[in-house]
Amino acid sequence: MACSHWGQHPWEGSPIRRSVSQETGFAETKFRGETLTYLRQDHTCRNFFYLLLLLNSLTLVASAATVHGTIADSLGAVIPKAQVELMSGTTSIASVTADGAGRYEFHDISAGRYEIRANAASFDRTASKPFYVGEGANATVDLLLAIGIISQTVTVTATGAPTPQAQIGASVTLLSGGDYDDKLNVHEALRLVPGAQLTQTGRHGGLGELFVRGGNSDANKVIIDGIPANDLGGAVDFGVLAATGIDQIEVLRGPNSALYGSDALAGVVSMNTPRGTTPLPEVIYAIDGGNFGTYRQEGALGGSHKQFDYFSDFSRFDTSNGAVRDSFHDGTFAGNVGWTPGPNTEFRATVRRLVTAAGEPSAIQLFGIPDDAGQKDQQLFIGATFQQQTTRRWHNLLRYGALRLRSQFTDYTATGIPYDSPIVGPEFIGAPVTIRGANGYTVSGQAIFQYVQPYPNQFLTSTDRDFVYAQTEYQIKPQLTALFGFRYEAERGFTLSSSGTSPTDRGNYSYTLQVAGSLANRFYYTLGSGIEKNTIFGVAATPRASLAYYLFRPDTSKLFSGTKLRANFGTGIKEPSISDAGTSLFSLLQTLSNGPELISQFHVGPIGAERSRTYDGGLEQIFFEGRVKLGITYFHNEFSNLIEYVPMQGLVDLGVPPPIADVLLFGASVNSQAFRAQGVETELEYRLGRSLVVRGGYTYVDAVVQHSFTSDAIGPSFNTASNFSTIPIGVFSPLIGARPFRRAPHSGYLALAYHHSRWTASLTGTFVGRRDDSDFLSDKDGGTSLLLPNRNLDAGYQKVDIGGSYQVNHSLSVDTDLQNVLGQHYAEAFGYPALPFTFRSGIRITLGGESWKLK
Repeated sequence: MACSHWGQHPWEGSPIRRSVSQETGFAETKFRGETLTYLRQDHTCRNFFYLLLLLNSLTLVASAATVHGTIADSLGAVIPKAQVELMSGTTSIASVTADGAGRYEFHDISAGRYEIRANAASFDRTASKPFYVGEGANATVDLLLAIGIISQTVTVTATGAPTPQAQIGASVTLLSGGDYDDKLNVHEALRLVPGAQLTQTGRHGGLGELFVRGGNSDANKVIIDGIPANDLGGAVDFGVLAATGIDQIEVLRGPNSALYGSDALAGVVSMNTPRGTTPLPEVIYAIDGGNFGTYRQEGALGGSHKQFDYFSDFSRFDTSNGAVRDSFHDGTFAGNVGWTPGPNTEFRATVRRLVTAAGEPSAIQLFGIPDDAGQKDQQLFIGATFQQQTTRRWHNLLRYGALRLRSQFTDYTATGIPYDSPIVGPEFIGAPVTIRGANGYTVSGQAIFQYVQPYPNQFLTSTDRDFVYAQTEYQIKPQLTALFGFRYEAERGFTLSSSGTSPTDRGNYSYTLQVAGSLANRFYYTLGSGIEKNTIFGVAATPRASLAYYLFRPDTSKLFSGTKLRANFGTGIKEPSISDAGTSLFSLLQTLSNGPELISQFHVGPIGAERSRTYDGGLEQIFFEGRVKLGITYFHNEFSNLIEYVPMQGLVDLGVPPPIADVLLFGASVNSQAFRAQGVETELEYRLGRSLVVRGGYTYVDAVVQHSFTSDAIGPSFNTASNFSTIPIGVFSPLIGARPFRRAPHSGYLALAYHHSRWTASLTGTFVGRRDDSDFLSDKDGGTSLLLPNRNLDAGYQKVDIGGSYQVNHSLSVDTDLQNVLGQHYAEAFGYPALPFTFRSGIRITLGGESWKLK
């Protein structure tokens, strides 16, 4: 016999039909067509049933996540009543309206990967970076909305912590992948930065040098995924650095050794590898080819799964460069893997490996005969980073990084014409040539090309750097944050040539203390200093200050708004290279039997750090309802204690005691050069609708050598066999009062980018004026008859490139890149002809990701 009665659902009050089965002895509950079975005893069964439902609800609460944050503009002012959406891929999961303080919150979120999208009146619709929240997590995602052309882009190089670009006073340019999609190398992208000049010695694979605001090419800190890429002494060859797997490039113009230690003498260049973001893996394969035997392939894989994201990219580039013995091969791999165990904790590992081989035909325009030489480079960057938002106010970062640089230059055989000079002796000389400089002067003859020595002849370099960096930031109050950083670097390396080996082993310490804040969302400041303790030069302090003030806040409803004043002061230092340290006065004396006695008697110390001191000030202005941004900056740089090789007479002139100068065979490297570089940068960005953006910039640099004690500075050369015999010439270094080599007083760029649903097109132009330089030549008898005056030796040039792509369907696109479309014959470095007109065209296949969904 069955018994039954009516009960009530404890939460919803819905009628539940409950009965007792005589066969099983269990009670059954019917609710919305489902059967729940429990023990027969009424009170016990009812309590047990309630307990099960309660535990289930608690489990649901425990597994549900929360996402909250604040919506603000680029200046940090909160935006009330903004519309906020929680997105999973392209699907809107939920939407809310921010409160009057700009705060929003989403409850009961399942574990997964999301992004936040928000928009408000007078602001562009903006999306956050994808993020993962686990079960029961509490994620904070703050979002900045753009005001017209004022970007919500966040920069790190200026302050060491993510900071909206609109809130910094430093001169920073950010380039995204769209700015250099059609570029092969990083140095081509850097041509779109005001104050930056790029010089490549010849064609693909030739030495690439970056000069920032007139500084030397080894005066820039270069960072890839937080790992310094500089060789010991600061040198970086941009000519072999492919744009493969580069997501964003930040360029800080001005010294920042306070944050980055040695080598940040003139500027900082920071690059990042992309992160995978799509739940469905995205696979990209691209292949293209062009003239001069150019052939390139690239394959990339990226995506995300729960707490993990991953990205890898590999490219191979080959070209003959259209010249004899000038081929170039480049293989580059980049990888990035991240794990987010919680919404405020991240582990990330990155790796980048490049292997290049280039022919080195030398300055064909000066010798008329290509050299039979080659350069091989291998570079490896490894990084592991842990960072955690420990509390809402406290953030910590710990990073390990490793750099491995190897290079081998080999001169396989002498290709010059044998010649027995009555003055120099047996040698190899070039073919008869006539050389004309952009200054109008001309010389003719044959130059010494190679000396009689064993072949093949090699020059090898090796650099290892391992470092640990720890950084903590604490928000003292909402508009004031303090930062402390510590870095230890272990550096090892050597150079090996026919003259011997020069090894080094250094352990360096860096400390950083900085405060950054704002007042009334109008005035922004960063104040700090670094202390560097270097094995070679000892202890050096590097203070820095940066200020920004808005006279008028940005307002898209006004024709004229967003007036921003900027001012900066900074100092930089650079450690000596292996070669400079090995040939320093202190090191050379240590090799002599009486060297320690002379060092002690005359208080000779190790070679010092190169130094810089810079101040700049400028104005940024917004026009036409936020569609146009104009920037003007004046800068003044003082570079001092620069290292140069000084002959014995120069050492005496510097005050080195004769007993020391007399024991040196030739001279020594000392901190004796100084020059200043001042000028003006202008940059303009104009957004013509949502599809077309125009950018342009112009830089004027007035650089002059103030102090120097090289053999050229002490006794300049004269070409007595020419019609300019009275003009002094610096053969290997600039003269006092002259401009440093290869820095143009006038340079500029122009870039147009058009983006349509299927079409993209770009036009970029680089314009560089005449530069001082040297042909570095000795005639076949060791004379000066082939020297040309330094002033305006290098001709100006205009390089115009065109690129474009067409999206055939969701998986296939066609790309074309045309370089030097004007077909101009020019040389960025005197005697090394650049590429004429070149083209590449190919296809790109994309599978997966957001553009292709499995059905």
